[in-house]
Amino acid sequence: MGKANGHVVIREDECKGCELCVVACPFDLLSISDRMNQMGYHPAEYIGKDCTGCGICFYTCPEPGAITVFKKWNELTETKYCENCKKEQKVFTASYDEKVLLCSSCLKEVR
Repeated sequence: MGKANGHVVIREDECKGCELCVVACPFDLLSISDRMNQMGYHPAEYIGKDCTGCGICFYTCPEPGAITVFKKWNELTETKYCENCKKEQKVFTASYDEKVLLCSSCLKEVR
């Protein structure tokens, strides 16, 4: 196994539960949730903590924006309170504006 410093975020309401990412993950770090999302699907969920950040799940997913893979999760050290998640979350700089911080869980802007 490669160096485990990756992390997967799945936007539940974008996932249709097709299981392609689950099957594709070489380290069995994804599964289908027992919960249903607002669209009535059982979304995939990240159940591991040893992700290498290979991105196979991302490239396999047919839904744009459903999966985000952080390759250097351990380098995200700044945290802020996310109004959407209602808790402290790791944040990262948006690629479109270095002044904008995004929540690493819901991928929405935090202030």
